[in-house]
Amino acid sequence: MNTLADSIRTYLAVSGGADDAALDECFRSDAQVSDEKQVHQGMGAIRAWLRAARARYQYSVVPLRSTSHGTNVSVIARIEGNFPGSPVELTHVFVLDDDGMIAQLKIG
Repeated sequence: MNTLADSIRTYLAVSGGADDAALDECFRSDAQVSDEKQVHQGMGAIRAWLRAARARYQYSVVPLRSTSHGTNVSVIARIEGNFPGSPVELTHVFVLDDDGMIAQLKIG
């Protein structure tokens, strides 16, 4: 997965338990995350969403494979934690801006 943009690698590390202060290094300030039929807009909402998810599920993230088409990058990751059906493979669809920052993320 070394071919992933720095912002995506950072996000995956933070999602898997690294310090969430690094979120500012990967998301645009007006970024949007869609997960579990909810939309989280802006850094405050994204940070709150991620902290709540990590506290609720205590999970790890292992990226398995990725594909890219221009500024759209899809990453299939194995998510393992204390939730029903664990482990699961989820698709993370990232839209990057011209600077390589995450403008949008859809998880499903």
